[in-house]
Amino acid sequence: MLRVGLSLPQSPTGMAGSFPTAELAEGESMVTGQEMFGSSPVTVVITSEADTWDINTSSCLGCGQFVDWDRMPDLEQQAHIPQDILSKPLKELKKLARDGYWAASRMLRAQVYHQLIQQVSCRLVTPDALVYRDVASRLFGKVNVSSHPLPEFLEGCSMPTYCLNPEGVTALRKILICVGNLFPDITYSPVLPSLVALLLHYSKDEAQCFENISRLIASNAPHASYIDQSFLAHKASCMTFGDLANKHCPAAHKLIASTSENVFEVYSEWLSWIFHDLPFSFAIRVFDVYLLEGQKVLYRIALALLKQYRLSVTSVELEGTDIKAELQAFVQNIAEHVSVDKLLERAFGIRLFSRKEIWLLQMANRKALMERGITMVQSRQSFHLAVDMQSFSSSIVTAQEMRIIWSWIPERFSLSPPLLLFSTSEDGCSLQRFYTCCEGYEPTVLLIKTTEGEVCGAFLSSDWNERKKNGATSGFFGTGECFVFTMHPETERYEWVFIKKPELAKAVPRSRQRSPSPSPVFLFSSSPDDHGTSSNRLTVPTPQRKGRLSPFLAIRHFLLPSKTASMFMSGSREGIVIGGGGGQALSLDASLLWGRTEHCETFDNPPLCQENFKVQHLEVWGFQNS
Repeated sequence: MLRVGLSLPQSPTGMAGSFPTAELAEGESMVTGQEMFGSSPVTVVITSEADTWDINTSSCLGCGQFVDWDRMPDLEQQAHIPQDILSKPLKELKKLARDGYWAASRMLRAQVYHQLIQQVSCRLVTPDALVYRDVASRLFGKVNVSSHPLPEFLEGCSMPTYCLNPEGVTALRKILICVGNLFPDITYSPVLPSLVALLLHYSKDEAQCFENISRLIASNAPHASYIDQSFLAHKASCMTFGDLANKHCPAAHKLIASTSENVFEVYSEWLSWIFHDLPFSFAIRVFDVYLLEGQKVLYRIALALLKQYRLSVTSVELEGTDIKAELQAFVQNIAEHVSVDKLLERAFGIRLFSRKEIWLLQMANRKALMERGITMVQSRQSFHLAVDMQSFSSSIVTAQEMRIIWSWIPERFSLSPPLLLFSTSEDGCSLQRFYTCCEGYEPTVLLIKTTEGEVCGAFLSSDWNERKKNGATSGFFGTGECFVFTMHPETERYEWVFIKKPELAKAVPRSRQRSPSPSPVFLFSSSPDDHGTSSNRLTVPTPQRKGRLSPFLAIRHFLLPSKTASMFMSGSREGIVIGGGGGQALSLDASLLWGRTEHCETFDNPPLCQENFKVQHLEVWGFQNS
């Protein structure tokens, strides 16, 4: 009997080719087969029935020898396994993994893991099972494995064993020691022990487990990696998660910022939530999807955990508690709050940015760390990113309020403490002085306190010097990282409308886009009669320079239905404007004494205080370079 099946051809480097590219759902950016598994095309071949894959082949014999079955949550039930399951399109495989199909059979999961990892695109020279047997025999021989220290890159890292028996724990140590011997470039990788431990549950022997983890370590898929292998990469991932939590979990982020002295320290544990604190039955289901979809899945799961945590606690309950320990305990007992299927459902309901945009953000965070002296080879370094409660002084906000504002800004900037650039109480009410003091600093935070005691402001991503590039016109500039906020009487942040509502950014022909809204009369026209004819009417900005990393992001990433929804910041001799379209979020006159706030399309904000206000104090804060 003949069967038509899909074959993954060998590339010139000997690695398997790709699954067919497929999207799981409209509007959701997924890992494509080409990105994940290489660029070789999938070909249709004719094979005999005897040559097709059989789940009961000897490749799975011995699986389970490292498992303590008494500690497993429950025995997995056997199910009918189609023989052609791995020849299904990538889209179907992703759905099967998300739905928990691998959990129907232990042997299925073991075979799927091995097959998927064998198809991961990786470096040409990657240690395999034969190399492991040779190195292990030379390293250990008859010597007890406990006499060998674990690699330095695991110093201070936990080593979860899940449901491994003593033989499995020994195998875990041996594999990690061999990884340290054969991958000398790894300097820090706290998640590696958990991944090896999970794989050991479904490996026929140590050598197979080692080969599979080696392929994940050596993955060279574009814009992606499975395992962070340096302190620099690990901390950049933590910062990236902090940025994503700031965007996608504002309620949880606000709660953590108000109860923790160092938000970054809390978010630094995000990978440990998944591959240390989650029970085995949850962690293995995450691992099922992780092998198919990469690190983006981990961000989804951690965000879903954070959202679930916020639903389960109140700020009153957290007063005086260690929020890191509270989060850890919550994740360890997650089964009391939500099922694994519901957690995955909520995780994939979060509309993240594309893998490329997340990668851009991670690269920007790496660059910020490197500028502070963090290198690829160092093991670790302590950070204290919170606003210094003792030395901070402002006429507008307290240190605790500034800490909340600092928690809203992108992580790569919050590495630096705040630096006062301009203050009306010290520098006077002069717009020219404002520009002189602020030019050369990017980004900045604007704070305003009105004579009624209301406090509002804005995070501004670009240097005010950019205004000069528009010549005589006062055009808008900035990026989608700008936002406006209120601190008194309420604390709230309003981001770029396309971050909260990405579905609005549809591909609309530019000929149908609306024109920008006119400039406010009281700032840019000498009289009401000038409205609509003034040569000083604000213009739409051109895209930012292409060489600049602008995660979340530069306007060029979007085909916007309205130009008025991308008006971030503008400045001229007559005053400054933040946000535009149907109104302006904040506008100040040249004296810096009078202002106005309205709803605007860019931030979709309500008025930030009384619509017409008088300024009592105004401050601009920059970021100190270390």
